[in-house]
Amino acid sequence: MNSWTITSKGAVRQQNQDACFAECDPERNMALLLVCDGMGGALAGNVASNKALEAFVEYLKREDENSNGRFNMVITIENAITAANESVFNHSNTCPECKGMGTTMVGALIMDDRTAVFNVGDSRAYHIRPRSIKKITVDHSIVEELVLRGDITREQAARHPGRNLITRAIGTEADVECDIFFPNIRHGDYLLLCSDGLSNIVTEKEIMDEVIKGGAPDDCCRRLLDIAMQRGAPDNVTVVLFRK
Repeated sequence: MNSWTITSKGAVRQQNQDACFAECDPERNMALLLVCDGMGGALAGNVASNKALEAFVEYLKREDENSNGRFNMVITIENAITAANESVFNHSNTCPECKGMGTTMVGALIMDDRTAVFNVGDSRAYHIRPRSIKKITVDHSIVEELVLRGDITREQAARHPGRNLITRAIGTEADVECDIFFPNIRHGDYLLLCSDGLSNIVTEKEIMDEVIKGGAPDDCCRRLLDIAMQRGAPDNVTVVLFRK
């Protein structure tokens, strides 16, 4: 069990509004991974992503401590999402410079043989094995709705002018709902979490090839960032890689 992270402002943006977190406890066979992609202006996006991440981690660690590690994964994730949403939403309503801010969140909680992957917005999680890559999460975005309705193809979605318009975010409303998935992550499998600064530029096959064939896993996040930078990296880029 191990994890690696990288986050960058990319090649165009003046500020990095992404935030990430990865913590593994091999003795307990437990890990928590998070990626947030903030939005709402030069200051607010950075504030939103960091506040959401900090509130989520704080809630989960408190619940873990109070329950001696015997908490319900689903209920705890949902409550941690609520805590993150309240932190961002309340700050947005009390700080004029941050009004209207919000953030995506994608995360994974691994406990023994159980893995829960959750998301709000269009930051993604992928399950990677030697011969396959599968997107676990479903984007909360306008183009994803168009694809699911059959109005456009996946190829058209990748070039759609509204591909960055999300339909759900943490902190923009008083309440928010997350999706939770339960992939079968086996020993030796990888989880990769990323902001859309990576997934909009680097294909799924390229991601899989870098993880499986590109070299040492501890350098994989850097290699993926380098690919994005070579292609102009118009957005912030964040990658969290986990190997069970």
